[in-house]
Amino acid sequence: MLTIWGRLNSHNVKKVAWAAIEMDLPHRRIDMGGPFGFTPEYLAKNPNRMIPTIEDGDLVLWESNAILRYLADRHAPSLRADDPAIRAMGDKWMDWQFHFADAQRDAFLGCVRQGKNASDPAVARSAEASGAMMRILDAELATRPWLSGDRFGIADIPMGVYAHTFYSIAVPRPDVPHVAEWYARLRERPGYASQVMIPLT
Repeated sequence: MLTIWGRLNSHNVKKVAWAAIEMDLPHRRIDMGGPFGFTPEYLAKNPNRMIPTIEDGDLVLWESNAILRYLADRHAPSLRADDPAIRAMGDKWMDWQFHFADAQRDAFLGCVRQGKNASDPAVARSAEASGAMMRILDAELATRPWLSGDRFGIADIPMGVYAHTFYSIAVPRPDVPHVAEWYARLRERPGYASQVMIPLT
């Protein structure tokens, strides 16, 4: 059975927990990180003091997007495009997600963890920066329905998690209709509803 270590209110853990449901993988999740701390046993598997980490048979793996790629290649290849060019386009957006996370960080932490609002200068700058990046994503989704190509795949998972935060925190947002349509389709997926659309705190 797949084991996932990490608390579910972590963006990166949400990715893996959602993916496991999409792939219909029997799994268990063990809270780790944040208020749960790190056990010596966990740090022996992942010395970075980060989450998530998975154990799948004899394999121990960390780094959330590497985990997504591994799980799809091993258990659900239909979630990865066969065409190397289409796959690479999806991989690009998976990696781009980390830049978006950097842009959104101050808005997320300020509003969700620190009790600030959009009047705070750092929150406002972060909201503006992440909104500008969402316009880039919107232009991409104007050309195809999914970041993975013509059907849902693992390339939709990283930014899918951050899209929920984008629409949940109380900051100004640009009009990004193609992102909004994509987000609406994501919300219909049971794994997204149960693993991603949870309270942000």
